[in-house]
Amino acid sequence: MEGKSLTIVGHLAELRARIIVTAISILLGTMASYIFIDEIVNLITMPAGHLDFVYLSPPELFLAYIKISIIFGMIVASPIILYQIWAFVMPSINKKEKVYVFFAIILSSVFFIGGVIFSYLSIIPLTIDFFVEMSGEDILPMFSFSNYTSFITSILLAFGVAFQLPLLVLLLTQLRLIKPKLLKKSRKFIILAIFLMSSILTPPDVISQMLLAGPMIILFEMSIVISSVIDWRRSKNS
Repeated sequence: MEGKSLTIVGHLAELRARIIVTAISILLGTMASYIFIDEIVNLITMPAGHLDFVYLSPPELFLAYIKISIIFGMIVASPIILYQIWAFVMPSINKKEKVYVFFAIILSSVFFIGGVIFSYLSIIPLTIDFFVEMSGEDILPMFSFSNYTSFITSILLAFGVAFQLPLLVLLLTQLRLIKPKLLKKSRKFIILAIFLMSSILTPPDVISQMLLAGPMIILFEMSIVISSVIDWRRSKNS
């Protein structure tokens, strides 16, 4: 009993140490991001073209800079964060599971970055152009910088999360929790769920929701193909 409690205490001490390292890495990443805030802001505002931004209260711009610095600080610190998670979990799983977890982390990162890049290069410019074209002679587009950054961040995050769908289906199929037949049979309900999730993840406008739902439906169809291939290989081997 005493050895077991010591093991638990040891795990808690290790967890505490890794949380502290993670927090320090995020803090340092945030500070580094704030130093290069002008370059980061240029990167964020690039999809908006030549639009001018305003801030509507004295602290708004500063608070927006802090928010941006924290987000980019977490991105900068993400390798350290992932390593801390990896180092904490690895001793408790076997060698085969370590390989699965390693490739899952790599694939998840690739899909997330792919979703972010896709939305940054295509979806965000299209969305901004759509809203700008709604203006007229008497109504000029003048975006609040804080609202713009929140809008951009939500779209980038939404697409990063949405692009995890094939990996999720791959994992569930590998664990025998879902089968291709179930995915095909549930297609209508899943597409409806995709639209509902799009309305939650994106800003409250139909265009952003459609732009997220479209790629997600394509990813879902890709997931059916992946699941079918895994199921076919499994039945062939058995």
